[in-house]
Amino acid sequence: MATIRKSITFTEQQDAWIKQQIEKGDFTNDSEYIRDLVRQDQAKHRQITELETALQEGLDSGISDKSVSDIMQEVEDRMRADGRL
Repeated sequence: MATIRKSITFTEQQDAWIKQQIEKGDFTNDSEYIRDLVRQDQAKHRQITELETALQEGLDSGISDKSVSDIMQEVEDRMRADGRL
């Protein structure tokens, strides 16, 4: 994978925070810390996208004629079948 060099600017407070994370031993250098933040942001974005997709699928599926207790029983049955209960 190719790497790209970037130049970014931080406030003194932000720079001190990054240095503190490195001194604690969580990261070996500034770049590693920033890459970790980007990975976390990417994971968060994926989760939000998955949630938005699930919400849209639910909205698109329409209104169910099942009762709440029927739906709860179906969920419980599925969870038992796949070992989550």
